[in-house]
Amino acid sequence: MDLEDAGCRARFLIRDRDGKFPALFDAILKDAGIEAVLSAVRTPRMNSIMERWVQTCRRELLDRTLIWNQRHLLHAPREFEQFYNSHRPHQGIANTRPLRPLPTPIANPDEIARLDIRRRERLSGILNEYQHAA
Repeated sequence: MDLEDAGCRARFLIRDRDGKFPALFDAILKDAGIEAVLSAVRTPRMNSIMERWVQTCRRELLDRTLIWNQRHLLHAPREFEQFYNSHRPHQGIANTRPLRPLPTPIANPDEIARLDIRRRERLSGILNEYQHAA
């Protein structure tokens, strides 16, 4: 399955100026109707956000998962993306999640002692979410 089978079409490919991409690579992309957009010279952080997400997805999901079929291949990254954006804490934004506000801090020691934490498995236990029980 490729993008055209899914009813999508890539118009641009952002890539760096590495020597491993010969002129033939750009010619093949151009024949397919895809424009290669080159990153700026000597800007290693230009594509760092996406590279970080790919690295995290690979380390936390794909290195620990045996993909069974195409359906599973489409499901696992979609589930990880939802987990990444709605539950997983991020160091760069004060340990909060991108799609949720910061929780209210618990300052009372009696409340800390009575916490009831529940675990929810995602992707058969590869990912785990922890939440306060209501």
